[in-house]
Amino acid sequence: MTGSSVAEQGGKIAAIQMVSSKDVAGNLDQAARLIASAAAQGARVAVLPENFALIESGQIRELAEEELRDRRLSAWLAAQAREHGIWLVAGSSPALLRPDGSRIDDGRVRSRLLVVDQEGKIVASYDKRHLFDVDVGDALSSYRESERFEPGGDEVVVVDSPVGCLGLSICYDLRFPGHYQRLRDLGADILLVPAAFTRVTGEAHWEVLLRARAIETQCYCLGAGQGGVHSPKRQTWGHSMIVDPWGEVLGCKDQGEGVVVAEVDLGKIKRLRAEMPVWQHRRDRWL
Repeated sequence: MTGSSVAEQGGKIAAIQMVSSKDVAGNLDQAARLIASAAAQGARVAVLPENFALIESGQIRELAEEELRDRRLSAWLAAQAREHGIWLVAGSSPALLRPDGSRIDDGRVRSRLLVVDQEGKIVASYDKRHLFDVDVGDALSSYRESERFEPGGDEVVVVDSPVGCLGLSICYDLRFPGHYQRLRDLGADILLVPAAFTRVTGEAHWEVLLRARAIETQCYCLGAGQGGVHSPKRQTWGHSMIVDPWGEVLGCKDQGEGVVVAEVDLGKIKRLRAEMPVWQHRRDRWL
């Protein structure tokens, strides 16, 4: 997929922040309210956070099997997109099949981002490449995503949208700047980071990483997070925000469910890249 032309006008984008639980129906009701709010505020593209439909990982394989059988989530996303005339980016949902159609048979799933256009068609998908296998000083203490998730391949994905070219990523990808440099090489205007950052790591690094990725690539950067208490041991940082290519935070929601809306000005990207042509100055294109 090719990058969008900077001659286009851009438009409003929305970062949706949720406090998802193990109740899929309740999570979808929460998401529906927030999508309606984003559309009412004029957003043409809205981004849901990672694990928007289910944050309880113990049930993730079951949800993937249900999706393969009944298309519960994809049908719901299509209906929401058509109802509101908006593009939806479903931060992540579990997938039982790899992009080549082969089945994952070791009990794990892929963490898959879906991009749905205003007619309800899935126009792009991306499988999370970097898995969060770390020890964190919180109540849960240890996170081992690779026990439940299979990593995606080496491919990075961009897709043209009504507001510009979207560069896709999920959560822990944010710590790997090469991922976003590749997205910029492919024409990205807006970097999307649906996430469920822990409170500890989010407080330390979330904003500075989002701003750094925006500044480095001269792209808008949108972080749509989970933001609240999900269980006695699970708390996420929230602070969903939209950052412009100069690194300015255009809007932020600290905790709880909500929507952050901002205008994308593709002309601003063009001007900044002309005035400060860092991509022409790069010495590391072989990386």
